[in-house]
Amino acid sequence: MTRILILCTGNSCRSQMAMGYLQSLSEALDVHSAGTNPTTQVHPLAIKAMAEVGVSLENAKPKSVVQYLDQQWDYVITVCGGANENCPAFIGKVGQRLHIGFDDPASATGTEEQQIVVFRRVRNEIMSRMKTFYEEITI
Repeated sequence: MTRILILCTGNSCRSQMAMGYLQSLSEALDVHSAGTNPTTQVHPLAIKAMAEVGVSLENAKPKSVVQYLDQQWDYVITVCGGANENCPAFIGKVGQRLHIGFDDPASATGTEEQQIVVFRRVRNEIMSRMKTFYEEITI
């Protein structure tokens, strides 16, 4: 089983979407997500955007990276994007560290319909990049 930890700051959007998508690809992946400063809930529009492609985040909860520090991981992937964000550093036991950055859809403004457009774009980017990552590690 390949163990993957996906990190971001708030653990409310990008890391949750990446985790959900990777889990949907294979039962041979043990995927978790966490944040350095987790929010209180997964963003409702992240849940909605992923549900549109058949991936449920209904039971997902933001978690602190602290609970994963003593575990061993094959991959730790940071998904922070913008220049104004600092990606978390992971000090646990890691086979490979990767950075695959995405814009933060939680920073989208406007109406809910305008915001969901941003969530869908980021979701599609996440799915594309995570599919490529999955294909690379399973060759």
